Amino acid sequence: MRRLNKHDIKYTIGSTIALAMLACASGASAQDVPIIQPGAPGEPGRALSAEEAARVADTRYTEDDVRFMQDMIPHHYQAVEMAALVSDRTNRAEIVDLAGRIDASQEDEIEFMQTWLRDRGEDAPDPAKQHHGGSGHHHHHHKTHMDHAMMGMATPEQMEQLAALEGAAFDKLFLELMIPHHEGAVRMSQDLLSKRGSAYDPVLYDFVNDVINDQNAEITRMTALLASLSEDPRVDLAAGFRDAGEAISNLELVATLPKPQGFFDPENPVGLPPIIDPDEDEAEDEETATEWGARSPLLSFSNTDMAFFDDNLIVGNYHGFNIYKLDAEGVPELKSSVVCPGGQGDVSVVGDLLIMSVEQTRGRVDCGQQGVPEDVSAERFRGLRIFDISDLSQPVQVGQVQTCRGSHTHSVVSGPGRDGKIVVYNSGTASVRDEEELAGCIGDIPGDDRTALFRIDVIEIPVDDPSKARIVDSPAVFADSETGALAGLWRGGDHGDDTQDTNRTDQCHDITVFPSAKIAAGACSGNGIIFDISNPLKPRRIDAVVDKGFAYWHSATFNNDGTKVLFTDEWGGGGRPRCRVHDPMDWGANALYDIEDGKLEFRSHYKLPAPQSDKENCVAHNGSIVPVPGRDIFVQAWYQGGLSLIDFTDSSNPFEIGFFDRGPVHPERMMVGGFWSTYWYNGRIYGTEIIRGLDVLALKPSDYLSENEIAAAALADQGAVFNPQQQLPVTWPAVPVVAHAYLDQLERGNNLSADRLAELRVLVDTVEAGLASEERNTTLARDVRQTARDLRREDAAGEAAKRLAALADTLQEMADNLR
Repeated sequence: MRRLNKHDIKYTIGSTIALAMLACASGASAQDVPIIQPGAPGEPGRALSAEEAARVADTRYTEDDVRFMQDMIPHHYQAVEMAALVSDRTNRAEIVDLAGRIDASQEDEIEFMQTWLRDRGEDAPDPAKQHHGGSGHHHHHHKTHMDHAMMGMATPEQMEQLAALEGAAFDKLFLELMIPHHEGAVRMSQDLLSKRGSAYDPVLYDFVNDVINDQNAEITRMTALLASLSEDPRVDLAAGFRDAGEAISNLELVATLPKPQGFFDPENPVGLPPIIDPDEDEAEDEETATEWGARSPLLSFSNTDMAFFDDNLIVGNYHGFNIYKLDAEGVPELKSSVVCPGGQGDVSVVGDLLIMSVEQTRGRVDCGQQGVPEDVSAERFRGLRIFDISDLSQPVQVGQVQTCRGSHTHSVVSGPGRDGKIVVYNSGTASVRDEEELAGCIGDIPGDDRTALFRIDVIEIPVDDPSKARIVDSPAVFADSETGALAGLWRGGDHGDDTQDTNRTDQCHDITVFPSAKIAAGACSGNGIIFDISNPLKPRRIDAVVDKGFAYWHSATFNNDGTKVLFTDEWGGGGRPRCRVHDPMDWGANALYDIEDGKLEFRSHYKLPAPQSDKENCVAHNGSIVPVPGRDIFVQAWYQGGLSLIDFTDSSNPFEIGFFDRGPVHPERMMVGGFWSTYWYNGRIYGTEIIRGLDVLALKPSDYLSENEIAAAALADQGAVFNPQQQLPVTWPAVPVVAHAYLDQLERGNNLSADRLAELRVLVDTVEAGLASEERNTTLARDVRQTARDLRREDAAGEAAKRLAALADTLQEMADNLR
C-alpha cells in the first residue's frame, strides 16, 4: 500500500469534506419534515428554513464579534476627529507625527471593520454620517453596546474644550484624552478575547491582537511625550538602587541610612524577581539579555511604619523591627534589631510596651523564621504582639492577642488609665481564620451574624501583666442603624459611569483616634467614617461618606484641632503605578473634609502633581501633620512618588510647598519601593524607604514657609511620643518666635497694613529683650496686654481671624511672663 504524502492527505481530506457537504445538501433538499424553534413558555414556536437553522449553529463569528466591530468603528472615528484638530493648533513635530499615524491607521482600520461587517451581512455604521458635532457620541441605528466612558472616549465637553485650545495647552489635553482613548481600545480588545468562542475568525483574531499591540506602543510613546511637557524636576529621574536621581524642593536631606544587617537578602538586596534562562551570549546592556520571572520575592524585608518616643525611633518591617537612638540633630543610630516575621509589622509604643501588628499566615507564636506550613496549627500567630522594651537592647515578648483576621494596623486609643489598662482598636483585613485554629472565627457564611467580618476588635492590655491582654468586644461598626444588618455601608462595586470600583466595607484599614476630641476617623475600605469614642470601649459611628473616585479608603489624619480630616485612597493596593501622567487626579488621591456638627463635609481632592513613570508604584500613603502654628501642613508618602509637603489650611484649596523624590528603584522592572511613611517628629521628617532604608529631612525657608514658622514648629510639644493612628494635639510655648510666625502668616495673607505689622514686630522684639533680661517690666507688660486686646477687636474673618486670636493669646501669655 502506497504511503500518502502531505499533499495527498490534504487533497483526500478536502475531497472527503466536499463529498460530505454534498451528501448533507442532498439530504436537506429531500427532507420533508418541519424544523421548529420553540417559543418561551406559553408562547408559540416558529418554523425555520434550513438556512435559518444552520445560521443559528454558525460558529464562524459571534454576536460579541459583531458588537466589538460596531463599537470600535465610532471609537476609532473619535480618534480621527481629535487628530484632525492638530495641524491648526500645535507646532510640536511629535504631536503632528502622532496625529498622522492615528489618522492613517484608524481610517484604514475603520474601512477594514466596515468591510468585515458588510461581508457578513451585518450593519456597518458610517460614523461620518451618523456623528453629530464632534461630541464624542455616535448615533447609529444599532444599539451602543458599551459605555463610552469605559471605552476611554472623550466627553462632548472635553471635545469642545480641546477644539478651543492652542499651543502647549492643546498638546497637554490632546495627550491626556488620547492616552485613555487608546487604553479603552485595548480594554475592548482584551474583553473580546476573554469571551469564549469569540474572535474565532482568524482574520478578526489577528486584527484584535494588532489593535492591542499597536495601541499599547502608541500609549508608551504618548506617555513619554506627555511627561516631557512637564517642567517638574521629579519627571524622568534616573533609576537606581543606591544611585537614583534625586529632586528636592524646600527641604534638606539630613541623613540616609541603609537597612541594617539581617534585614535584606545580601544576594538580592533589591528583591528582584528571578531571571529566566538568561542568554549569556547577549550583551548585558541589551534589553533582550534579561527575561524576568513573573513573580517577585515576598515583601520579606520591606520597611513599613514608625513610632517615636523620647529620643527613640522604632521602624517596623515585615521581618521584625529595628530600634534607633536619635542624636541631637535627629539622626538615628541603630541600637538593636528584632527578627520576628509575620506581616507589615506596624508598631506603637506606650511606656515600656511596644505593640506590633501581625497578619500573615507565616507568623509564629515563637517569632520563628520557618513559617507555618500547615493549614491549621497551634504554632501560627496572627494578631497583636506585645514586647517589653524597658531594655532597648533586649526586647522581650510578654503578651499576645490572637485575632480572627490578624492585625493589619492598630490604634492606641487610651491608657493606661486608672485601671492600668491600655485600650487598642485592632483592624484586621485578611481572610477569616479557620475555626479549628481559633475558636469563634466564623467566615463569610450568608445569614450568620457571628461572622468576624464587618467588625473591629477592642483590645485591653493590662500594663502590669500584658500576658492577660484580650479582646473585650468586636463591635459591628458598619451595621445598618435601622435594620441591624452587618453590611450596612458600601457593599462593593462601582458608583456609575466613569467611577472607581470600590471595595466592600467589611473592615477598616486605619482608624486614627483623636482622644482629646473624643472622635476617631476610620478609613474603612469602601467608606470614610467618623466615630464617637467618648466611651473608648464602645466606638459609635456618627457619619460615613463615599467617594466615587476612591478604590480603597486607606488612612486618615486630622488637623491639629480635629476640625478637618484628610483621607487617602490606596488605588492599586500600593503595588501599582498610579501617578502616571494620564492617571486621573482624583483617583489614588487625598480627599479633604471639614467636620461640621459631627458630619463630614467634602471640600477637595489633592494628588501628587508630578507625573511618575510606569516603573514606580505610586499612590497616596501614610503621612502626618507638620506642627506649624496657624497652619495645617501635612507631609505625605507616595511610595516611589517620594514625599510631598502639603498646605491644606484652606481645605478647599490644598497646594504643595515642598517635595523630595528619587527615580525608580530599577530601570526595567516595576519594583515595590519608595516611602511607606513620612512623619514629623521633634523638628525632623523621617521617611521609611521600603527597599533602600531610612531618610531624615529638615524644612528649609522658602516663599511658602518662613524661618520663624520652621523654628516655631521645632518648639511644638508633641508629648514626647508619636504613634501612627493616634493624634495628640500639639501646643506651642508663648515665645517671641511663635508670635513672629503668626506675623509672617498675616503678612503673607495681606491681613494687616505694613505699618501695623512693623509696629507689632518691634513690640515682639522688645518683649524678647525684656524676657531675656529677666527683669520685672510692668509697663511693657501693660502695653502688650493692651495690644492683645486690640488684636482681638480687629475686623477679620476666616484664617486671618484665627491667627490674630492666636497671636493675641501668645502676647497675653508673654505679658504675664514679664511681671
